[in-house]
Amino acid sequence: MNEKINTFLSSGLLEKYLIGETTSVETEMVESYISKHPEVKNAYNKLQLNLELVAKCNAVEAPKGILNNILDELDEKPVVKLNNRKKYKSWYKFAVAASIAAFIFAGTSYIFYNQNQKLSNENQVVVDEIFDLRSDIEKNNKMLDNVIRQLLKLNNPETEKYIITGNDRAKDLKTVAYINPKEKTSMIDVVSLPQLPEEQCYQIWAELQGKMVSLGILNEADRKLRNIPYMENALALSITIEPKGGNSIASVKNSVAQISLQ
Repeated sequence: MNEKINTFLSSGLLEKYLIGETTSVETEMVESYISKHPEVKNAYNKLQLNLELVAKCNAVEAPKGILNNILDELDEKPVVKLNNRKKYKSWYKFAVAASIAAFIFAGTSYIFYNQNQKLSNENQVVVDEIFDLRSDIEKNNKMLDNVIRQLLKLNNPETEKYIITGNDRAKDLKTVAYINPKEKTSMIDVVSLPQLPEEQCYQIWAELQGKMVSLGILNEADRKLRNIPYMENALALSITIEPKGGNSIASVKNSVAQISLQ
């Protein structure tokens, strides 16, 4: 063992290093000697073992109940938190970064959610409009089909046209009846009806042998071509004024229009 190592071991720096009393410069020197010189490392290991033995030999058993006393004392005194400044700063930075990230994520999620909701609503509006359009197309197709059928009936050579005009009691009354005896169909087109009191209405009848059969009530709102019951062997068509809602028996005295079918 050379003189330099002996001088180091005799200096007491190794013992001071073991108990944490060396300065930063001394700590660096001791650690350099331990790493470079096996003799110093062995001495350091022996000092560690001896320190553990001394600690065990001088250990004093704590009085019974001391733990409970300490816990009671701790409950009565406020807890003082000892925070590591650097750790706190690191934690604080991390918390701020995490909060910002969470805020950005929440904001982005909210924007995407609103956009998705808006798109969903717009899609639903489009779907509803498509269904409405399809329904309108179907309705228009049915109406067109009915118009075509009516035109075919009107243009049928077998269809006979009867213009019914009002008498002195209803000079502005005008209706047109279309009767096809071959296909057994009847239609009527209400052109104009003089206004009546609310408690009265116009009713059309088919005159058969000795009796009148109701074909329905005529209304100003029905100013369109519509079907009426076909009566075979009808002699004439008559229109009378009846109580609101119609009558089961024609009021012949209140007749305002009539046309012969013979």
